[in-house]
Amino acid sequence: MRRILVTGSSGQIGSELVLALREKYDNDNVIASDIRPPQFKIQKRSGPFIVMDVLDKDSIPKIFDEYEIDTIFHLAAILSAKGENIPQTAWEVNIHGLFNILEFGRKHDIERIIWPSSIAAFGPTSPRENTPNDTILQPNTIYGISKVSGELLVSYYFKKYGLDARSMRLPGIISSEVLPGGGTTDYAVEMFYEAIKKKFYTCFLKGDTVLPMMYMPDCIRCMIDLLEAEPSKLKRHVYNVTAMSFSPGELAVEIKKHIPDFKIEYKPDFRQEIADSWPKTIDDSLAREEWGWNPSYDIVSMTKDMVFKLRKKL
Repeated sequence: MRRILVTGSSGQIGSELVLALREKYDNDNVIASDIRPPQFKIQKRSGPFIVMDVLDKDSIPKIFDEYEIDTIFHLAAILSAKGENIPQTAWEVNIHGLFNILEFGRKHDIERIIWPSSIAAFGPTSPRENTPNDTILQPNTIYGISKVSGELLVSYYFKKYGLDARSMRLPGIISSEVLPGGGTTDYAVEMFYEAIKKKFYTCFLKGDTVLPMMYMPDCIRCMIDLLEAEPSKLKRHVYNVTAMSFSPGELAVEIKKHIPDFKIEYKPDFRQEIADSWPKTIDDSLAREEWGWNPSYDIVSMTKDMVFKLRKKL
């Protein structure tokens, strides 16, 4: 049975990943950690939670000694839109935090580390349609630059030290449980909430801006599947993954099927330039071939489920 540490566990993905891991590996074997207490109260009640700063490299070994960690999901990060407002801090958290975790893994013989990269690793010079796994990576945001650097670190630590660190380039993640924390694809979650609460939404991207997306249940399964993939099947340590691609306009049309009087307007801000540098569609065939990645939700099934859950919640 694994003993798993999840950093950044109070974030959008971490809040739900911790609960899924505890269901699979037992409550006491999954240690949630973050620089702040969890938003998702059930997370704290269901198993161990510790306050930890990934930039405090001296505190990480103490956690290992106390909990005998053998697996890490390193999710602590500052996302794209927020990162452009505080680029120096974003670099510190995203890169020095990852470096500290990798060093910890190297020194303590951690069996496996899962660290999510992002479609932000691509940039204006990358192909925007059916973007391949191996292509030009020249992002123009600090978040994207930190992700490219992190991908290189992950691969380096495997080649240099044999540390089994694995990464997937996540698209925009849509969740019905926890609000996102400063990403360019956050409009999608915001649109659902505002459609149900006010039947009106002002979108910060243009209506025809197509971006890759994934529903949270698929995201959680993707991360656990990559964790459990046999090393012999993996030919690389960074994989493209995706589930669907759509624009704000297409999502609005789908929402209107459930909320007919929903209206939307478009007032693009600085996040439009970020979105315009990212892929529209992703080629994730290598993940499908090498470790069986296969999403369950498309825009139709995701929208139906989101509206149902949020109506109950709100």
